[in-house]
Amino acid sequence: MADRITPRRILRLLAVSAKMDLAWLLRDTKYALIGMLGELVNNAATVSGTFLIASRFGGIGGMSADEVLFMMAYSTLNTGLFILFGSGNNIHISRIIGRGQLDHSFIQPLPLSVQLSTGGFSPFTGGSNLIAGAALTVFSVSRLQIPVTPGWVAALIVYQIVTLAIIAARSYLVSAIAFYAPAAAEEISSTVIEGSWFLSTFPLSGMPAYMQFPLLTLLPEGLMAWFPALSLLGKPPLNLTAYYPIAFALLLSLIARAVFKKGLKYYAQKGSNRYVPFGFRR
Repeated sequence: MADRITPRRILRLLAVSAKMDLAWLLRDTKYALIGMLGELVNNAATVSGTFLIASRFGGIGGMSADEVLFMMAYSTLNTGLFILFGSGNNIHISRIIGRGQLDHSFIQPLPLSVQLSTGGFSPFTGGSNLIAGAALTVFSVSRLQIPVTPGWVAALIVYQIVTLAIIAARSYLVSAIAFYAPAAAEEISSTVIEGSWFLSTFPLSGMPAYMQFPLLTLLPEGLMAWFPALSLLGKPPLNLTAYYPIAFALLLSLIARAVFKKGLKYYAQKGSNRYVPFGFRR
C-alpha cells in the first residue's frame, strides 16, 4: 500500500534526494565541482553573447542593454531552478522511459507523480546557477531602478514557476514518443529542452509579428525569458495580457498530461523492449 502523502512526507523525500546529492559531492568532490563549474560556464556562455551584442549596439529591438541584462538574469535564474529540481532525469523523462527504467518506479510504495517531483532535488551540486542568477537579478534590477515591492517579487516567483511548468510540460509531451519508440526517442527531451534555451535567450523585440507569434505558441521559446521579463518590466509585448504565460502553461500542461497518460497506458500493456543482458537494462 502506498504511503500517505503529506507535506511532511514530501519534505522527507526531498531530504533523501538532498542527502544523495551531498553524498555524491563528498564522495567524488572533484568531478562534482567540475560538473557544477561546467553548468555555470555553459549557462554564462549562453547568455553573455546576447548581452554583449546589446551592449555593443546600445540594445536590441527597442530593449535597452540593461533590459536585456534583466532578461538574461531571468533566464539564468530559471536555469538554476531547473537544475536544482530537475537533475535526476525527472524532467528529462524520455531517458527513463527509453531505457526501460520506469518499471523500477512502479514497484515503489509512492505514486509516480510524487517520485518524479521529488527525485531530482540537488541543492548541493545544483545551486551554482541559481546563486549566479539571483545575483545577476539583483544587479540588473538595481541598474533599472525597478521598485521592488512584495507584489513585484510575488510576480517574479509566479513567472519562474510558470516558466518551469512550460519546460516540464513540453518535455513530458514530446517524451510520450519514447513509450512507442524507446531507442529513437530516448534523448528527445534533452534535445527539446536544450534547443529551447539556445533560442530563448535572444530578445524577440524588433522581430516582425509573424515571427514572434509562433515563438509564443507553437514553439514557446518566447515564454522562457523574453515575455516574462518584459511583463515584469511593466510592458508585456504584442498587446497581450501579462497573464498569457499562465494560461499557456495551464493549457500545455493539460495536453501533456493527457498525451503522457495515453503513452503510459500503452507502456503498461506492452512493456519495454530495451532490457538487454548488461548494466541497468537487464
